[in-house]
Amino acid sequence: MSREFIYNRILTFLKLVKGMHLMTEGFFKVQDVLENYKRAVYEKDVEKFLSMYSPELHIYDCWGNWEIKGISAWKESVVEWFDGLNDDGVLLNVDFNDLVVEENSFLAFVHGAVTFAAYQEDSGKKLRQITNRFTYGLKKVNESWVIAHEHSSLPINIETGKGIFNLK
Repeated sequence: MSREFIYNRILTFLKLVKGMHLMTEGFFKVQDVLENYKRAVYEKDVEKFLSMYSPELHIYDCWGNWEIKGISAWKESVVEWFDGLNDDGVLLNVDFNDLVVEENSFLAFVHGAVTFAAYQEDSGKKLRQITNRFTYGLKKVNESWVIAHEHSSLPINIETGKGIFNLK
């Protein structure tokens, strides 16, 4: 394990034990949210990841849960996801493709494709890659963008009823 990984795990633990409130950076541009998403997933940092979501979020997910409402339920899913990556010794790179961003002063709509590429933490060997579609509905709260609605999906093969990965 890397020194940075151990440091981040200890720091997160200490903040939770002491009941400290984790300060979140403001996301002044929609792109800031997307960059935070990529960093938080790679670092497997639950608090950083959750910092870009509204407490009242509503998610339609294609991974295990049909629907998630509220930050507490989302946190449970994210912790399970990141713990699974840790258990498997996997680093996950995220790449957004074909982005369309429409925004005004208070609301933004983002959609495109997101690719998750898994690498073995020790060797850097690429293990797998998947791509799915996503849509975010963002709102501005205290001058910072947050995700209020998220929808991820896969096209379905009509004959098998299974999701189709990596069409892109």
